[in-house]
Amino acid sequence: MPVIWSALFWMVILSTLVSAIAKSFVMERSGATIYLYSLAAPTEIIIAKILYGFLLCSAICCTGFLFFSVVLNNPIQDVPLFLALLILASFGFSASLSVLSAIASKTNNSSVVMAVLSFPVLIGILLESIKVTKNCIDGLDRSVSMDELITLGAINLMVTALSYLLFPYIWRS
Repeated sequence: MPVIWSALFWMVILSTLVSAIAKSFVMERSGATIYLYSLAAPTEIIIAKILYGFLLCSAICCTGFLFFSVVLNNPIQDVPLFLALLILASFGFSASLSVLSAIASKTNNSSVVMAVLSFPVLIGILLESIKVTKNCIDGLDRSVSMDELITLGAINLMVTALSYLLFPYIWRS
């Protein structure tokens, strides 16, 4: 049952986050984009979108965890570590999906492009999150999960840095 809980939790969270954050750039009208271009620098806009997405992802993840804990029995034995994982994963999902939404917004069929592009990019974050979730369910010592958490943090830094560097070129096209 705990393995099913974990798989179901991450599938629901991933599909919810992709549909929620995909609207970051895709749903903007071209007039709004031009208006934003005149107000702020592209790097400021992507950082703002990532931070907003992080808050939204964190709220969705925590609400999903509460919902799963109430509806299904909560198999998580190390809740503080799992909450830290949710925060790290939320930031990674936000940074990745924000830049992917910017790329997809430049295409004709943005929802399909967003769905196709998001899976390969998010698989690293998802795999590390699943490993730490299994450790939290098994009640293993926190030191066992440190490698995965450090890797997740490195992925977050790399995706944020790439978003910061590449977004101005995406924005101008």
